[in-house]
Amino acid sequence: MKPWLNVAPAFVILTLFAAQESSAPVPVEQEPHHHLLLKNDNLLVMRVTLQPGERSLYHVHSVDDVAVWLGHSSAAQQLPNEPEGAPVEQKPGNISLRTLRETPFTHRVHNVGEGLFDVLDVELLQRPEHPSAAVAGPVAGENPSARVYKWTLAPGGATPMHTHERPYLIVAVTGFNLKMTAPGGQSATHEIKPGDFHWVTTKVTHTLANAGTGEGQIVEIELK
Repeated sequence: MKPWLNVAPAFVILTLFAAQESSAPVPVEQEPHHHLLLKNDNLLVMRVTLQPGERSLYHVHSVDDVAVWLGHSSAAQQLPNEPEGAPVEQKPGNISLRTLRETPFTHRVHNVGEGLFDVLDVELLQRPEHPSAAVAGPVAGENPSARVYKWTLAPGGATPMHTHERPYLIVAVTGFNLKMTAPGGQSATHEIKPGDFHWVTTKVTHTLANAGTGEGQIVEIELK
């Protein structure tokens, strides 16, 4: 009888694994590792966290999106009915953009590294028929729905004065004291942490400056 005592737990584990493998993919906002932080008519903002060894469920991205990495990680993705891909190393400030809508994208993510997988995922719900031609600075990446600007600021460093004609999401990649200054000289300083963000719907002209003692990184995701 002793062999059965060992087989039963193994059978349970295999059954649970098979259930996960055969379960239908869920919409991205229903995937339990995607924590919804903001939802409006323009976008969904979710923070995606996976502990070492964890896998997400299979989930479906159906609109253009932007992902901003907040930590060092090594993760592999897997498409349905395909083997898991090779791990990809990421570091804070890396961005990726997808162009979707006509063909939704289904996958799951496996954290194969030793640290926390930590990503801010921005799902862009509105794609403009006539994108704005105005840009706020050097474009780090774009898709049909948004442009992304990435600023790396040494202590005391500042961006050029720039204007956002369209609504945008400003995201802190690192923690530091961010000083924002308008053309008239009015300024405000905010202590920000990695993953902090702010959604802005009005036209804004400003500079961003690092009033801290360590390097700062900011990503701005501007709707087209």
